[in-house]
Amino acid sequence: MAKNLPSSARVVVIGGGIMGCSVAYHLTKMGWTDVVLLEQHQLTAGTTWHAAGLVGQLRNSENLTRITRYAIDLYGQLEAETGQATGFKQNGALTLAQTEGRFTELRRHAVMAGTFGIECHVVGSSEVKRRWPMAEVNDLQGAIWLPYDGQTNPTDTTQALAKGARQGGAKVIEGVAVRGIETRGGAVAAVSTDQGRIACEYVVACAGLWTRELTAPLGVTMPLHASEHMYIVTEPMDGITSTLPVLRDYDARLYFKEDAGKLLVGVFEEEAKPWGMGGIPEGHEFGVFDADWDHFEPYMLAAIHRIPGLETAGIRQFLNGAESFTPDQRYMLGEAPELRNLYIGAGFNSIGIASAAGAGKALVEWLIGGEMPMDLWEVDIRRFMPFEANPSYLRDRTVEAVGEMYAMHWPYKQYRTARNARLLPTHERLRDLGAQFGVVAGWERPLWFNPDGPAPAPDYTYGPQPWWPFAAEECRAAREDVALFEMTPFAKYLIQGAEAESYLQRLCANDIAGPVGKATYTQLLNARGGIEADLTVTRLAESQFLMVTSAGSAVHDLDWLRRNLADGERVSLTDVGSAYATLGLMGPKSRDLLGQLSRSDLSNEAFPFGSMREIDLGYAMAMAVRISYVGELGWELYLPAEFTLPVYDRLVEAGAGFGLRHAGLQAQDSLRLEKAFKHWGHDIGPDDTPLQSGLGFACAFDKEIPFIGRDALLRQREEGLTRRLVTFTVDEGEPLLLHEEPVFRDGELVGGTTSGAMAHTLGRPICMAYVANAGGVSADYIRAGGYQIDVAGERFPATAHLAPPYDPKGERMRG
Repeated sequence: MAKNLPSSARVVVIGGGIMGCSVAYHLTKMGWTDVVLLEQHQLTAGTTWHAAGLVGQLRNSENLTRITRYAIDLYGQLEAETGQATGFKQNGALTLAQTEGRFTELRRHAVMAGTFGIECHVVGSSEVKRRWPMAEVNDLQGAIWLPYDGQTNPTDTTQALAKGARQGGAKVIEGVAVRGIETRGGAVAAVSTDQGRIACEYVVACAGLWTRELTAPLGVTMPLHASEHMYIVTEPMDGITSTLPVLRDYDARLYFKEDAGKLLVGVFEEEAKPWGMGGIPEGHEFGVFDADWDHFEPYMLAAIHRIPGLETAGIRQFLNGAESFTPDQRYMLGEAPELRNLYIGAGFNSIGIASAAGAGKALVEWLIGGEMPMDLWEVDIRRFMPFEANPSYLRDRTVEAVGEMYAMHWPYKQYRTARNARLLPTHERLRDLGAQFGVVAGWERPLWFNPDGPAPAPDYTYGPQPWWPFAAEECRAAREDVALFEMTPFAKYLIQGAEAESYLQRLCANDIAGPVGKATYTQLLNARGGIEADLTVTRLAESQFLMVTSAGSAVHDLDWLRRNLADGERVSLTDVGSAYATLGLMGPKSRDLLGQLSRSDLSNEAFPFGSMREIDLGYAMAMAVRISYVGELGWELYLPAEFTLPVYDRLVEAGAGFGLRHAGLQAQDSLRLEKAFKHWGHDIGPDDTPLQSGLGFACAFDKEIPFIGRDALLRQREEGLTRRLVTFTVDEGEPLLLHEEPVFRDGELVGGTTSGAMAHTLGRPICMAYVANAGGVSADYIRAGGYQIDVAGERFPATAHLAPPYDPKGERMRG
C-alpha cells in the first residue's frame, strides 16, 4: 500500500528499531517536531525484536555509564507517559567469577561503580545461592550484585518510544524502504525511498544491520558486520520466578534471564559465526537462521552445570538471529566525518536495549547543539580508520569480537584476529629484535622488546606485568643513554595557503605564529573550552604548517580541522601521514649519536628546544623537530618513507657505541607519566579544559585572533577551578593502575584515575587523576590532603604531585 509521505522534513530518521525510535522520541522532547521516522518493514524489525532485553547500568567509563543509567529512568516512566506497557522491571543482576582473575576484574568494577554513583556489592557464593537457588555455586570465587539493574521487553519498549514520538508530533511510517541519501554541497539534501522523495536538512541513520550498505555509496566509513547470535528459551521450569535477577557467568560466556516463567539462556561464544558477507538479503527483517546445536552444545553443557535443572527442561525455542558488531565492541555515534548532517547511531554489539535510551538522547543533543554534549570519544564514529570498513577485515575481526563481550578484559590485552593490517617500514627489523607488537589504529606498534629473542606469548595478569623488566631497561636507556622509538603512525597534516596562519590562530589555543622552524605544542578546543585535540604545529614556510597528532585520533582531528574551515577561507588541508616515517631519538646521548650521522649544527644555540631544522642524515634529508614526549633531550625525525630503512640501519649501527636501545609504547607511557605529560583520550578530552588539566601555559589569551573556547576559559579562570588533574605516586606496594580507580582524600571520594603505569625511573606506580572539590582545588588544598587509591577493594597510600615527579623544571629536554 502506498504511503502518504511528506515532501519534506527537517529530520528523517532511518530505522524503526529501538535506537531509531529513541532518536525520534528525544527529538520531539527537545522541541523538534518536523520529524519523520521511516521503517522498511515493521517497528522492531532487524535486531530489536529478538533482543534479550537486558538493561545493565555499569560500563567502563563514567559517561558511558551515564548513557546506560539513563535507560533505567526513562524505561521506568515510559508506560505512565504513553500508556504503552514496556515490561520494564528492576530485579537486579549478579555477575559470577569462576577464576581469581575474573574475581579481580569484578572487584575492580565494583569500586569503579562507586565512583559513578552505581550501587554495586561484592558478594560470596552463599549470597548468589540465596538470590538464585537453582544455581550451582561451589566453583565460584565470588560475584558482584547490582540491585538496580533492569530488564525490559524490547518490542513493547520500542513501541512506547514510537508512541511518545508520535505524541510529540513526529511521523512514524512503516513499510517504506529507503533506497538512498541524496547530497548537495557536502551535506545531506534528501532521502529517496521506494515510495517517493523527502527533502530534509538532517538524516539520522539507525538502520542496524543495513546501516553499512545504506551509507557505503556516500563514502562513509562504517565498520559494521553482522553475526549469528544465539539463545534458547526453555519450557516453564520450577523455581523460575518473576523476581529472579539476571545472572551472568562470563567465564562460561553465558547469561540467564527469567522470561514469563521460562528461562532464557544466551551465549557470547569464543568463536562467532559472521554472516552477511554478500549483503543483507531482501526480506530478512524478521529472519532467523537454523538452530546450530553443534555450535551451541559446549555452552549448553556449561549452562547445565551452572543451572542443573536445565538438564531435564524442555526447549521451547532456539533463536538464532543476526546482530551487528564493530571491530572494538563499542557502538558508533555522531556525525559522519565524510558528510555533513548525516548522523549515525548503529552497531550496538548486543547492548542496544540498554544503550538506546541514553545514546538516542545524546545523539539528538549532538545534532541540535552541533557538537558532542559530553566526552563520547569511546563511541565516536570518528575513532575508526577508513580501512576498518574493509569487508575482509570486518569478517575476520567479527569472529573474535562477539566473544570479547564476555571474555576476560585483561590489562593490555591485544586482539588475535585481523592483525598485520598496517606495518611500519621497520616492522621486520623490529620483529627480529624481539618486539612484542600491539595494535593502535590498525598499526602494529612495538609495546616492548625482549632483546634475548622472539617476544614470548602474552602472559596476561592483574598483577605486576611480566614485561616490566624489559620496559624498565628501555626507560633506563632513555634516561641515561639513548632510546629509539618508532613513531611513524603519527597522523600528519599539511596545512597551507594564504590564510593558513590566521586559520590556525583561530583553532589553536597557543600562538603558532612566529619564524619558520618554530614548533608549537597546542590544543584545539571546543566552545566549552574542552580539549578536542592535543598536538604540535610546526611552521615550515610563511604559509605552510605541519600538524602532527596521535594515530588514534587521525580521523577525528582532520574532521575538526575541516568543520572549522570557513567557506572561502584560503586554506588547503592534506593528509601526508603515509608520506613520512617518524623515528624518535631520545636520551642524553641523542645529540652525540645524531652528530655521527649529520654535519648539521645540533647545538642548543643553533637548534633549541621547540624548533625544526632540515638536517642531512646519512644519505637523506630529514625534517628534525626538537621536542619530547618522554622528558629528555631528543628529536623526532621525519623522513620520506623510502629513506626510512637506510637511515634506521645507520642509526642502529652508530647507536651501538652510545648504548642505544629500542623502546616501545609501554616505556613511553611510563616516561611521559613521570613528566606529567597528558594523553588525549585518557587524561584530557572534550570535557576537560587546559586550566583543569595543567595546560594553561599553552593558551595564548592575548593573541590578536581569539581562539575557539577562549571566552569559556576566561570565565572558568574568573570563577575558579573545582576540578584539577593531579599526578600521584603510590607510597607502598605495586598495584596495577589502569584507569577509573577511585581516589580518596582524607577518606572522602574526590575522583578517579585517568591513566596509570609503573614509573620505572621512580620505582613505584604512578597515575593521573582529577581531584574535585566544590570549594576549590587550590595548591594548598591539594597539598593538605592525605590520599589513597582503591584498587580492587584495597586502598594504597599515595602522594600528590603538583609538579612532574621527574625533572620538574624540564631542564633535561631543554639542555
